Amino acid sequence: MKWLLLLSLLALSECIIHKVPLVRKKSLRKNLIEKGLLKDYLKTHTPNLATKYLPKAAFDSVPTETLENYLDTEYFGTIGIGTPAQDFTVIFDTGSSNLWVPSVYCSSAACSVHNQFNPEDSSTFQATSESLSITYGTGSMTGFLGYDTVKVGNIEDTNQIFGLSESEPGSFLYYAPFDGILGLAYPSISSSDATPVFDNMWNEGLVSEDLFSVYLNSDDESGSVVMFGGIDSSYYTGSLNWVPVSYEGYWQITLDSITMDGETIACADSCQAIVDTGTSLLAGPTSAISNIQSYIGASENSDGEMIVSCSSMYSLPNIVFTINGVQYPVPASAYILEEDDACISGFEGMNLDTYTGELWILGDVFIRQYFTVFDRANNQLGLAAAA
Repeated sequence: MKWLLLLSLLALSECIIHKVPLVRKKSLRKNLIEKGLLKDYLKTHTPNLATKYLPKAAFDSVPTETLENYLDTEYFGTIGIGTPAQDFTVIFDTGSSNLWVPSVYCSSAACSVHNQFNPEDSSTFQATSESLSITYGTGSMTGFLGYDTVKVGNIEDTNQIFGLSESEPGSFLYYAPFDGILGLAYPSISSSDATPVFDNMWNEGLVSEDLFSVYLNSDDESGSVVMFGGIDSSYYTGSLNWVPVSYEGYWQITLDSITMDGETIACADSCQAIVDTGTSLLAGPTSAISNIQSYIGASENSDGEMIVSCSSMYSLPNIVFTINGVQYPVPASAYILEEDDACISGFEGMNLDTYTGELWILGDVFIRQYFTVFDRANNQLGLAAAA
């Protein structure tokens, strides 16, 4: 009996799931609208989601990562960096691979209204001579790379490389509801070849399985969670369907088709899609999205938002994403977003002039419907209806 008890305890210890709660807050877009600043912002910034995923120019001498896609992001978590830990609100972003936060060496206004990392207050910090630059709109975040302990939930990820900003010009990050970003994509797209946080966790033996999973709560500010090292079946119904990753950079997969009422409305001959927690909406080629906006009766308001009649969510059909032979319907109640006294389309177009083919981004609108497992061990995604 003692041996059976020991074996049971060992089995339990080997499959611990480390859960990090996510909080749903107002997006940057909402903050700008409330302050009457969105119009002016869009005059000097022309957000294009596609720039996050398209290859960077070969002449870029400094590694860059586009941030415009974070205009609509709503889900954030808290991590600690250093010894003792200094807390930061970050996006757990499956569409990028670097960790970076503001630092006390930053003199920009954006840093003054966010938490700033102070290396001198951490007994475990190690500096490097490597630089990091992240572009957004007309400005850029510049800084340097260092190593320290990063606490994610109850995981202490030691010797983790991360970026410390020294300059964050412009208004974009000033109004952002997050301090920094924790990237969860593959190391192949990491700027400066910095080891991503999850890779370091796995390399240090801090998680029992080489995977993480995400559950986004549709209704409440709380209840959403990212889980490292395991799968909690209480967050989904039915069984997980597995989809091979088609490109080990982003969490990219092959879409079979996109249909409405049995008719193909996009991705007629299959196409590529990226599952991205750092993108709030469902994004696709401008022409395809324009057609969908017409189908659902969306029209642009003075703030540049695509407004839909709230009553239409009870009559519009599902939009069905078929992936690896399995249909994943997204109902109108999911792709029409209720905000205050208006209803907004959950679709957004992106300019793909420099991309060969049809690319879609399955952001939070999709992930709220489908619990998602990001399986690095087998280079696959697991999808199941969220509970």
